[in-house]
Parts: sequence; structure tokens; C-alpha cells
Amino acid sequence: MEVLRTENLKKIYQTPSGEVRALDGVSVSIEEGEFVAVIGSSGSGKTTLLNMLGGLDTPTEGDVIVRGKRLGGMKGEELTVFRRRNVGFVFQNYNLMPILSVKENITLPLKLDGMGLDRDFLNRIVDSLGLRKKLNDLPEMLSGGQQQRVAIARALSTKPAVILADEPTGNLDSVTGTEVVGLLRLSAAAFHQTIVVVTHNEEIAQMADRMIRIEDGKVR
Repeated sequence: MEVLRTENLKKIYQTPSGEVRALDGVSVSIEEGEFVAVIGSSGSGKTTLLNMLGGLDTPTEGDVIVRGKRLGGMKGEELTVFRRRNVGFVFQNYNLMPILSVKENITLPLKLDGMGLDRDFLNRIVDSLGLRKKLNDLPEMLSGGQQQRVAIARALSTKPAVILADEPTGNLDSVTGTEVVGLLRLSAAAFHQTIVVVTHNEEIAQMADRMIRIEDGKVR
């Protein structure tokens, strides 16, 4: 079942030197449970695409459809609530709250949205990511790889339609990075979770079910 689709997405910026087409007619479809890598060099448009998929940026033309809902028709609070309930984010720099414990970071999206805690599901996430003994630790007590595991757990906690990971291995060494992407892949399978990873790393992209290659704002 299709969970995410873009229709002729365009993002055009006006600069002093002329028009820049960050995205130029991108149409993609992603199925439920797929683990997809969006790969491209710096400036190719891949992060712009990720921001569109997550409702963090607005296209100049075209639309994004998540779980049958068009993001283009949503504004303000409606879009914020929809994004919080349907999109999980994993960032390069983890974006954990430094004053909250690991457990509090993982459950923060649920509290922000007033959602009840599914303890069995939370326990499955914690155990699958090897965080059981770290739940009371603060982020500063963790390695980079461990912090990214917490970020993945947090993204999974709301059972979103899709998890979007922007260069999730960017701050990690190659061994730890491969391990983290392996955990994302395992999470996709274990929780039937759709995951889209943006990367410039060919080796990381090869671990996905499918690759979408972006160059000069177009799918190649």
C-alpha cells in the first residue's frame, strides 16, 4: 500500500544571479514498510526533497501526499499536528533534549501530542535498539551512535506513517554509521515502518530496499 507520494514537486529560488531549481518536477511513490535511500551529491536537491516530504518546506509547484492526505491543503497548526502524528525525524546531529533522560527523550513526542504510552511497544523499541540499560542516562553520557539510537527510538514511538532520516550517519565513524543504518533497516522490518534515508554515501544507500537518485533537482 502506498504511504507517501509526490506529484511533480518543484522548488524554485530566485537569486541575484538568476533562478535556481532545487527540485524540478520530482514524482516518487513509496510503499508501506519500504526502506528507501535518496542519494545525491551536495546541492543535488535531496535534502530539499526530504524537507518537502516532512512538511518542513513548501513547494513552488506540486504536492506531497502522506497517508492519502495532501500537505498542500494544510496550514499552521493543522500541518504541525499532522506532521507530529505522521512523520518521525532522525537528524544528523540527533536533536536530543540535553536535560531529559533517554526515556524522556523517546516519549517526548507522545507527551507533546497528548498520546497515551503503549508500554509494550516502547519496550520492543528499547530492546531492539539496545537501550534498556541507558534509559535513565542523559544524552551527554552517550556516544554518538547511542544518541542516534535514541533519536531512532523517538521517531518510532509515535508509530508514524514515515520516518525521514537526513544524513543520519554524518557525525558517526563508518563502522558506527553502518551499524545505525542496519538498525534502521531492522526497525523497518520489525515494526513494518516506512523509512526514507537521505545520504550522499553510496555504501549506506546500498543497504536500502531501493534507491532514488537525485541530480540537479531531478530523479535520474
